[in-house]
Amino acid sequence: MAQVMDHSSPVPAEFYRSPDQVMRLSRMGSAHPMRLSFLRILLRRVQAEGWQFSRTHWEMDDKGVGRAVYRAKGPQRSYSLVAFAHDLPAEKRSDRVIATAWDATFALFDGEPTLADLDRLQANVPLQEAGRITNRELSLSRANHSVRLFRHVVDALAEGRQPDLAEIDAVGYLMRTTAVYGSGKFGAADRGQIADRPELSAPFQAEMLSVWLTRWFTVDVANHMALVKGGAKAATLDLDICHKLGVGNSTGLGMAPFLIRHPLLINNWIAAREEALARVRALDVASDAAVAGVRTALADAITNAAHWHSEHPIQVKRLADLRSDLGHLKAYLQDWPKGAKPWNTLWQWGQDHLSQEGQEALLAIMIEPHGDLIDGLADCMSADERRGFRINGAMGVGALRALLQTHYAWALNVDFDQPGQVAQFWYVSEEKLEPRLGDRAAEDGADLEQPLCIARLAQSLFEALQGRDDAEPVASFLLAQPEHRLMVRRAQQAAIFPFSEVRDNLIAKDMLPIDLMRCKLAFFGASHFDPRSDKWVRISLFHGAPYPFEFNGGGGS
Repeated sequence: MAQVMDHSSPVPAEFYRSPDQVMRLSRMGSAHPMRLSFLRILLRRVQAEGWQFSRTHWEMDDKGVGRAVYRAKGPQRSYSLVAFAHDLPAEKRSDRVIATAWDATFALFDGEPTLADLDRLQANVPLQEAGRITNRELSLSRANHSVRLFRHVVDALAEGRQPDLAEIDAVGYLMRTTAVYGSGKFGAADRGQIADRPELSAPFQAEMLSVWLTRWFTVDVANHMALVKGGAKAATLDLDICHKLGVGNSTGLGMAPFLIRHPLLINNWIAAREEALARVRALDVASDAAVAGVRTALADAITNAAHWHSEHPIQVKRLADLRSDLGHLKAYLQDWPKGAKPWNTLWQWGQDHLSQEGQEALLAIMIEPHGDLIDGLADCMSADERRGFRINGAMGVGALRALLQTHYAWALNVDFDQPGQVAQFWYVSEEKLEPRLGDRAAEDGADLEQPLCIARLAQSLFEALQGRDDAEPVASFLLAQPEHRLMVRRAQQAAIFPFSEVRDNLIAKDMLPIDLMRCKLAFFGASHFDPRSDKWVRISLFHGAPYPFEFNGGGGS
């Protein structure tokens, strides 16, 4: 990550935001998708490299049950989404991770599958966790129809007409995934097997490719079912309407701890974004093209906000703030650019006049027209997490204590004797091996608590260091108290990777897991963040984006 974190960067320090500002839960929970989101990285690459896409296999009966294969052919390698459509009884329909049946299941295959591969996958992929895949598969996923919208689209097309746009906008997807697994899960290829491939080196590229091809499949299935029902009079879904459809996703607590367990990776995501903002803020001029680009990005953001709905009270408030802020920003831009550093002037105005939701939207808008300046930062967003694993045992206890005081002052000030500061605990569900949150006062299981409250771990380490000689090696201290190894490692990492820690108490009564989820999902490129509670959320991926076949110069399947 030297390109981002190098202190000799030509961008003056005054243009960077501090970790104390950026790594707070409320701000992370206001994150927006942007140029450096992972699906945008994928789309730029396939366009620049001239990838070709095709549907190479289609076996689908009159009930919409069967299998299909979608191929993505790059300069050096091909990848194939193998999709299975099922007849799902209504009583088995569930978006919960404990579900055992779905409308469709998928695997992203490394290469082009043979018929023998398809038969092997058909025996395993529909079983999901109960089946097994191999290192020829890069991801495993499943999805359910948005039943009402899917039925409406099929019925309309079968009658030879296009579906109601109001119905399309109200939902925004024909299917929603309930899990997209990769990185070795259930036998899939480990990250190390693909990390050195340029097209997959950025974070979550295989998963993004899988979801993007899934989006194509959802439209093909709808068109197929309309043809079955309507015969010769059936229409196919208009491409402009297709663009309004993404792939939905239902995500729960299983995603939230990821940001805590991968500190170097998260540092690199945040640092790349902050470097992008700093580079733009430091520019001396605002070119006509960049100004036009900002106004276009703002118009897109206003349209997106108008179609973004939620019933969760927190998100309702944030959406109201966002819409108001975007209106204020539009008015301000009428008399902009101005000032010696026009981009910094714009940013400082935003910090003074916009909510956190509006500020994070402004960040995405400001960097949008500056691809030449910031797109290369995508190469800095992956991480070799072994780099920070080895503990420096020669460090003195005094130096370690100073690290805690410098990078964890936010944690040392938490009063964990107050019940509200220890109200929740993280544990792993025995049934599904997924992270969960418990109520410490009302539920059993706190003895199985996961070490995810970094604030408490930091405070416990700091207290254990009191009274020890400053010159004592950390190795000697850990021989006596090995339970602090995790926190010692994180403290030493934080000295090098300043965005590696979420700077809030993760077991406090008012901690909202959806803030962690939104931060991660924004980096994926997710839009229309819609919490259904404080512990699970629905979003849309690739909403408004082109389809794979459009990169072939037009045409469909």
